[in-house]
Amino acid sequence: MTEQTDLPLTGVRIVEFAGIGPGPFAAMMLADMGADIIRVDRIGAEYDPLDFLARGRRSIALDLKKQTAVEVALKLVDYSDGLIEGFRPGVMERLGLGPDVCSARNPRLVYGRMTGWGQTGPLAQAAGHDLNYIALTGALWSTGTADRAPTFAANLLGDFGGGGMFLALGMVAGLLRATRTGKGDVVDAAITDGSLTLMSFIHARRASGRWTDRRASNTLDGGAPWYGVYECACGGWVSIAAIEPRFWAELLRLLHLDEAELGDRSDPGNWPAIRMVLEQTFLGEPRDHWVELLEGTDACFAPVLSPAEASEHPHNRARAAFASVGPDQPLPAPRFGEGNPAPAAPPNAPGADSDAILADLGMSPADISALSKVGAVNASGI
Repeated sequence: MTEQTDLPLTGVRIVEFAGIGPGPFAAMMLADMGADIIRVDRIGAEYDPLDFLARGRRSIALDLKKQTAVEVALKLVDYSDGLIEGFRPGVMERLGLGPDVCSARNPRLVYGRMTGWGQTGPLAQAAGHDLNYIALTGALWSTGTADRAPTFAANLLGDFGGGGMFLALGMVAGLLRATRTGKGDVVDAAITDGSLTLMSFIHARRASGRWTDRRASNTLDGGAPWYGVYECACGGWVSIAAIEPRFWAELLRLLHLDEAELGDRSDPGNWPAIRMVLEQTFLGEPRDHWVELLEGTDACFAPVLSPAEASEHPHNRARAAFASVGPDQPLPAPRFGEGNPAPAAPPNAPGADSDAILADLGMSPADISALSKVGAVNASGI
């Protein structure tokens, strides 16, 4: 696999005001694609060299409560194509760094705002986290079994799926338009909005009468026996997603099950009985047996792996999905025909690049020293 030196976002500069979760994830994605991202950290911010979400960008540490530090941030804006922030609505405005101020200085600037509830609406100022956001959108309600509370996949669906990825998409779209028109924009990326968009498929099926608001009663929410997970004799689990009839037929062939004896799978009334047969079948052997029998076939099968197991699976290794040295770290995605992003550099300590960044802004050593003395910038890192 070749590494790409001229990445899709090479030449794009973005200033990122450090936050948590979806904002850093979006910045990581953009940095992986070649953007030069300057991360504005708080002075004294905790440093975690294994924070993969902070990889691949330089850091300057500022005390934004000081006007001189705000002026430094505005100078960064002057030379940037984009900005990312993840504070509650109004915080950047109170700091003197809101979109009106920044866009007046740099009309081409794409100003990305990452929040849970959005910049407007009755909940805009309320605290919240991933679980609250997906709860409000129907995404949480739609997951899990019928007889238990809704389940959730950590904070992947809201923070990173409905949040960070939509912010990254919005930034790229805004940057493309700014290149074409010379005019920037404000990207209001709300986790609730993104999570609702992720639900478009379900709403389409509801509109056509092919989805009922009863958990685990639909084809793709665990209701259908051919789309679900099954426990094995060893306590491990496997996944089956034999949606199409030909894949279902292949699964039954490999399992030595008679389709006629199972009954019509299109009749939901038969689903419990079919599920019971599959449960008993998979409980009869350990997971490794089913991997040997079914993996790589058209039965639409995969073992349910832990994160540690996932990093060692031959398919993921063959695609170089994880770093080859150091701790297990997923590498940039997607891939490109002209080559792929190199493994990103580990995160720099907050303020580690302050001197170099300030020098790039045209500041002399005396200017940098003066800023450091008044506590506006940490020019030596932590």
